[in-house]
Amino acid sequence: MADIIELKAEARELIGKGAANRMRREGKVPGVIYGNSEAPESIAIDTGVITKHMQTGSFLATVYMVDIGGKKTRVIPRDLQTDPVRDFPIHFDLLRLAEDARIDVTVQIHYLNDDLSPGLKRGGILNVVRHEIELSCPADAIPESIEVSLEGLDIGDSLHFSSITLPENVSSTISDRDFTLVTIVGAKEEEPEEVEGEEVEGEGEEAAEGEGEGEEKAEGSDDK
Repeated sequence: MADIIELKAEARELIGKGAANRMRREGKVPGVIYGNSEAPESIAIDTGVITKHMQTGSFLATVYMVDIGGKKTRVIPRDLQTDPVRDFPIHFDLLRLAEDARIDVTVQIHYLNDDLSPGLKRGGILNVVRHEIELSCPADAIPESIEVSLEGLDIGDSLHFSSITLPENVSSTISDRDFTLVTIVGAKEEEPEEVEGEEVEGEGEEAAEGEGEGEEKAEGSDDK
């Protein structure tokens, strides 16, 4: 297990919209820690710190140790709200984790060995059905990603969940079906190029008919 990242935070005595806005103007993001049968705690963390971890793409799947004036609490982010226009963080929710906690997290899938896929070598197209997967796993053993090899896949082949090996004690939250992860499809056939000076069969006749219809409409139509 990787070392747990520590986040410095401060307690918030005042709550409410006005107090939260003041925190944001001071360069801090308001948030709350909840769960594990304890009372919620209102806290704030520097905006730059939250932004840095948000940009990793794995903020909601990372366990952190929050330090509030020397009191440390192990948590995992459960929600991160951002400004709809400028996309900076404005509020977060952190879930307390017991030592034996098991949680559901969304983990990215990395597809490897595309150079060993006969289908892709022959011009096939990689059709990714799932870029990520929701897993149930111990809080102390969250996979950073799931790696899936494309070796041997030909056009028309597909990989399903049952074809990958998950880490020990990790399972998918979807248990009622063997869902598809990726397929190799044939390249779209190119449309025939038009030869200059030649018409596609039937095209000239249709155009001529269209001209006739246009004349009839012009004769029988009234300006409105």
